Amino acid sequence: MFDNLTERLSQSFRKITGKATLSESNIQEALRDVRRALLEADVALPVVKDFIERISNRAVGQEVSKSLTPGQAFIKVVQAELVSLMGSSNAELDLQAVPPAVILMAGLQGAGKTTTTAKLSRWLHHDKQKKVMVVSADVYRPAAIQQLQTLAAEVGVEFFASDQAQSPEDIVAAAVAEAKRRFIEVLIVDTAGRLAIDDQMMAEIRQLHALAKPVETLFVVDAMTGQDAAATARAFNEALPLTGVILSKADGDARGGAALSVRHVTGKPIKFLGMGEKADALEPFYPDRIASRILGMGDVLSLIEEAEKKVDKQKAQRLARKIKKGKGFDLEDFKEQLQQMQNMGGVTSIMDKLPGMGAMPAAAAQSVDDSQFRRMEAIINSMTMRERLQPEILNGSRKRRITQGSGTQIQDLNRLLKQHKQMQKVMKKMKGGNLANMMRGLGGMQGPGGPGGMPGGPGGMPGGKFPRF
Repeated sequence: MFDNLTERLSQSFRKITGKATLSESNIQEALRDVRRALLEADVALPVVKDFIERISNRAVGQEVSKSLTPGQAFIKVVQAELVSLMGSSNAELDLQAVPPAVILMAGLQGAGKTTTTAKLSRWLHHDKQKKVMVVSADVYRPAAIQQLQTLAAEVGVEFFASDQAQSPEDIVAAAVAEAKRRFIEVLIVDTAGRLAIDDQMMAEIRQLHALAKPVETLFVVDAMTGQDAAATARAFNEALPLTGVILSKADGDARGGAALSVRHVTGKPIKFLGMGEKADALEPFYPDRIASRILGMGDVLSLIEEAEKKVDKQKAQRLARKIKKGKGFDLEDFKEQLQQMQNMGGVTSIMDKLPGMGAMPAAAAQSVDDSQFRRMEAIINSMTMRERLQPEILNGSRKRRITQGSGTQIQDLNRLLKQHKQMQKVMKKMKGGNLANMMRGLGGMQGPGGPGGMPGGPGGMPGGKFPRF
């Protein structure tokens, strides 16, 4: 996410951070670069104009020119204004209501409302420990109701059955009554996709809003539509009292125009980002963390939270005890580490949140993707358990069998074994819990991102050394 914008801003900041002093002329040059980067990211023109004006007022003044490190001060100003542009803090859901607290989902056709409804219900159920029910009031799209029923079963929340023969108003009224009877804390209503220019459909959702009296009316919009997302959200907000926006498919948006435009254009906060197809791929929107990501500073807080939720602590502790006793690091352990990375969204997601990745050369960043790690896992899966525990027994015939079974080449297997040996060396330095030795081992294994480009040890690849398949 924000790959293009991060790269362009990093280039412009590199020009200015080396300056001993900042004059109005070189600040204006940097601002032109920032303006161009934002326009290329499909940020709405009024948003760009206002944003640049605010930075200019602060940067040309004493705030930057009197700083000991004016280059860094300029970046700090840009970061602060990015945070201000997207909202100063995370806008949490307001569920303070007599149960059930109703959440009404609105949006265009194909924006991902039904999938987002399921993701939001899972987040409320698993992360906030709420008793959640979902209902579909979409009687127009074929199989829309069945889709939500399937997704509700997958994420483990209650589903209120509806029928295409019913009217949306009857469905919502019955769902609210059933939620009250069963002491449901949150009822999420998935509505049909509609266009803001469709008067009949907009009248229908206004009726549903009046009937359900939702505490939250969330507009789901495809992040990849750029500044059109903000314009559409504004049109819906004029017809419906929205309380917030969810940007779906944000993981596929390399530009970031929607995230930077929506708050300014609509006045409504972005509350969540849809970051993938999986049921747990919904992240609360933190403007400060997103601003850091855009500027290539990473998002360590989100990475830590992700690890807390998704890393199997029992497996990690078992590996730590094993290493501490000096029992070695075999290919089965290596496979577990690859799986832990996949659970955290894959190497691309992890790299996106690591500081300094914005300065990583584009070619180096593109050479790393999750398919490489899936291929490594496939190779290990093609081995017998004895081969995983004792890789030294792998001879030519065994290697041919493994590569044929995994659909890979001998070179791929040899690279995997080389990676494993590097990991083994690092793990040996951890014997007896000697962390200082381990860190010295990592220091000598710098990857394309510099020292510690990717964390070594449990949960990562050693020192940024990526396999090249």
